[in-house]
Amino acid sequence: MDAHASSAPLKVGLMVPANNTTMEKELTAWLPDGSRCVTLRIPRGAGLLTRETLPPYKASALELAATFPGDIDVVAYGCTAAGFIAGPQGEAQLAGELAAITGKPVVTTARSMVAALQAAGARHIALVTPYSDEVNRNLGLFLAEGGIEARRVSSLAAADVEALGRITASEVAALARSTVDDGCDALFIACSQLPTYEILDSLQAELGRPAWSSIKATAWRALQAVAQAARR
Repeated sequence: MDAHASSAPLKVGLMVPANNTTMEKELTAWLPDGSRCVTLRIPRGAGLLTRETLPPYKASALELAATFPGDIDVVAYGCTAAGFIAGPQGEAQLAGELAAITGKPVVTTARSMVAALQAAGARHIALVTPYSDEVNRNLGLFLAEGGIEARRVSSLAAADVEALGRITASEVAALARSTVDDGCDALFIACSQLPTYEILDSLQAELGRPAWSSIKATAWRALQAVAQAARR
């Protein structure tokens, strides 16, 4: 699977947490040349998302979605942790609401993660995140509903959004190398704030197994969603 699959450029309606400084740049890098984003930043506090802070965050996302221009090709909801906390049913409900508001195909990073790993035939993965134990548990449950076991989990344990924004690609790569073992059939790096574009291909070659990230999976699913909509 290649997130760079040949296609016309896309105009993506991207939704990310207000603090996200990574996804727009890396998403367009994974998409065909000439692709661009119309980015809406969802307000949030300085702390990481929790089950308690999710409802107002979701409400803000739905309100903002109505402001997307009509000429976007696809909506990408790039709030990874929010999808895990909501769970598969809550995340699917949100995607449906965003589609109803925008009239466009919608992909979410959480669902894209599962779909990419399933398509790669991955069943027992190494997982790298910046999340708390609670979010990692929700992430594991989300994967499990898709038939995927987070066999080894390592976290960079960012305490807040400022700490999250300071994590470097080299730190992510080092943790990935120490997390993967012989029992892992793929690597996944979760969180659309973590920088991964410059390290994924080399990690995949070095580790000898599929290496995916939240952003790469979202790009792959966005291309699929637009292609599917065009065939309808």
